[in-house]
Amino acid sequence: MRLFQNCGLTPSYLAHLDRLAATASGFGQRRRLFLDDRFGALHILQPVLEGDADAFLTCGNDDTLQRQWARENGLPDATSLDDIMLQQIEHHRTEVFYNLDPVRFPSAFVRRLPGCIRTTLCWRAAPSGRADLTAYGAVLGNFPSILESWRHKGCRAELFFPAIDPVMNDVGHGDRPIDVLFVGGYSRHHSARAKILEQVARLADTSQVVFCLDASRLTLLAESPVGRLLPLRKHRRPGVITAVAKPPVFGRQLYELIGQSKIVLNGAIDMAGHDRGNMRCFEAMGCGALLVSDAGNYPEGMVPDETIVTYETGEHCLARIRQCLSDTACAREIADNGRRRIGELYAKESQWARFKKLAASF
Repeated sequence: MRLFQNCGLTPSYLAHLDRLAATASGFGQRRRLFLDDRFGALHILQPVLEGDADAFLTCGNDDTLQRQWARENGLPDATSLDDIMLQQIEHHRTEVFYNLDPVRFPSAFVRRLPGCIRTTLCWRAAPSGRADLTAYGAVLGNFPSILESWRHKGCRAELFFPAIDPVMNDVGHGDRPIDVLFVGGYSRHHSARAKILEQVARLADTSQVVFCLDASRLTLLAESPVGRLLPLRKHRRPGVITAVAKPPVFGRQLYELIGQSKIVLNGAIDMAGHDRGNMRCFEAMGCGALLVSDAGNYPEGMVPDETIVTYETGEHCLARIRQCLSDTACAREIADNGRRRIGELYAKESQWARFKKLAASF
């Protein structure tokens, strides 16, 4: 199988990659640095991670990366990102196209794919407005309710899961000085999550609490000395949050930080109803931290009070965290059970076997 996988990068991660690859000399080196950094590795298929000659990966919204490939392959400077990827696919003689960024490359792009393609699959585990993905062979995701919404739009939709990155096995075997870690977004648009984070942040008086927050440019401006003179109060985070806030972390840095944490706090943002199992769940458990997350319908292996801890409200969340920090033996047992179980159920080999089966079904 000649596999082509496309990743989509967030603006914050693109800025991080630009720093990481500041001296990279071309497409191959920048891509190697990206793969070694492990951003989104839970979604990157086994042949890509292992460097299989038949597998090709790119990041179609990374303008720097894509234009490096275009220059190296003689394409005009004005070539669009869509056309660069089409040229990459044709050059690779791709048979199976797997896209992690389908809203950026929707059905209109799929209809332009060269004749070498026999199967098109995409991952989408979030609401996507009016995005048209009907030209894809199937939409993959791990939230049943969102998959059902794609079926109502005329798409074939199939259950598929992230897989534990083997690199995770190397972290989290020493001391865990951080009591509670949260990594993710914080804004006024995440109202339920924001209230819980404010409550948990108050534990910093007696515990080591770290929040790595991806703040918007407007929030950063609002909290700057100049911004405090402007009418931007609603965009500032509460003092109790900024006291424990650090910049966002990604990839290997994230793994290392989780490996130093006793508890990883997680909370859904009302995008998948009662379905649970976002990326942070897999990352936390895969790196051996105790996942404390909001109640809901979790995938196999994520079992309350056996492999994870769940909460119903902000007050309940605070109580459960305090309980886990006081009963360290019980908390450690649940975390260890979670790491072992998640590694058994969501290995890269199993993910790849499932993907091949799906690709062969067309």
